[in-house]
Amino acid sequence: MLFHVEMTVNLPVDTDAVRAARLKADEKAMAQKLQEAGVWRHLWRIVGQYANVSIFEVESPTHLHEILSQLPLFPYMNVQVRALCRHPSSVHAGDR
Repeated sequence: MLFHVEMTVNLPVDTDAVRAARLKADEKAMAQKLQEAGVWRHLWRIVGQYANVSIFEVESPTHLHEILSQLPLFPYMNVQVRALCRHPSSVHAGDR
């Protein structure tokens, strides 16, 4: 299943700089691992915000929830999820 996921990070301004750097590094490592595995298929930054738009390919909504809730920055995120399916007017043979 494909999902459009928008994540906005709201890290408290009083977060210790060392802790914030560690969370961001851990988040980056996990995001890259999931991308290499083909689960986190696309990742785009939203200009001017600490936010991204992503496409995930997972087995189920439950699987997506399990992945998202394991992200190091998840406790500080506002997440919006939309299920996706192919559009019948698409000229592309695949959805990549």
